Amino acid sequence: MTVNVFLDDYRHCPQGYILAKDIDECLHLMYNYSIGHLSLDHDLESKTRNGLMLVHAMVEHQLFAERITIHSANSVGGKNMFRYLKAAQENDQMPHSIKIVLRPLPLR
Repeated sequence: MTVNVFLDDYRHCPQGYILAKDIDECLHLMYNYSIGHLSLDHDLESKTRNGLMLVHAMVEHQLFAERITIHSANSVGGKNMFRYLKAAQENDQMPHSIKIVLRPLPLR
């Protein structure tokens, strides 16, 4: 079964997505389902377990989605997540076929 996942602890989850409020919930979904679209925030309730930590774990454990959107309004954090994933593709640590986009969403 393929699902879409929205990682965010503040914004409302879009229709057609499963909400993950922290990286542990997101990793659980990634281990147990095929992910069509993964939309990621950087800033989460835990200041030490953020979206950048998640993308590091994704590459380390080879957990990916068909498409990944970084929707964080944190411009520095979002860009760091985007750059890390693009570098993983360039270094053949992640499939080149995965589309990765940086598309910040407003908080409201």
